[in-house]
Amino acid sequence: MSSLVQKKFGEAAADYAASTVHAKGESLKRLVELVQPRPSWRMLDVATGAGHTALAFAPHVAKVTASDITDQMLAEAKRLAAERGLGNVKTARAKAEDLPFPDMSFDLVTCRLAAHHFDKPRVFVTEAFRVLMPGGVLALVDNISPDEHELARAYNHFEKLRDPSHGRCLGLAEWTALLADAGFTVEHSEYMDQPIEFGPWTKRMRCDGATVARLKALLGEEPLRSYLRPRETDGGLAFTLQEAIIAARKPA
Repeated sequence: MSSLVQKKFGEAAADYAASTVHAKGESLKRLVELVQPRPSWRMLDVATGAGHTALAFAPHVAKVTASDITDQMLAEAKRLAAERGLGNVKTARAKAEDLPFPDMSFDLVTCRLAAHHFDKPRVFVTEAFRVLMPGGVLALVDNISPDEHELARAYNHFEKLRDPSHGRCLGLAEWTALLADAGFTVEHSEYMDQPIEFGPWTKRMRCDGATVARLKALLGEEPLRSYLRPRETDGGLAFTLQEAIIAARKPA
């Protein structure tokens, strides 16, 4: 799966750097508000993509490591950090399930809109716990699956049709259980609607005409029509994803 993720997101790195959803989505602002980062903190952003989460936190912490498995994404993150004059950001090539950092290296680990690509989310959570200091925080944002099994299956099929590197969006109860099993205490969780413009969403993954047509058809059919709420806007077709925002703490 890693090579497919690297291929798909390497091709789309510049698009993700410019993506409004990733650069300015409401969940990014909310994550910073929720975590309340401190000036002394060392932060790791896992699967940073073009670095938007790392850059949002950088003015509020001492040091940021933006990690990803895709070199083109890391280059975009480095470029954006330089453009903004953020000298406390460095990049590192790292797989979420095998973080190449010593135990207790960071005060904060973040991961936003990426965990649905991970082969083994449970191992990622365990690795995040390992590299955090006692009392450290894991702050996670990801698209969330509905609780109903058949609807979750249909939704993940829809996502994978658009992006073959998609793994699976978990439900909030699944994330809570994984975090608890790893030793975290979940201190906060909430849902947030994320409006998606269909055109840019398919273009980022270089979908061909047949795939775009099939995705549109699925949006207009049940059960996804009721769940994703497609609608026509001034900019064209749009729909709504649901994101989960979770903050969990490692015991002190």
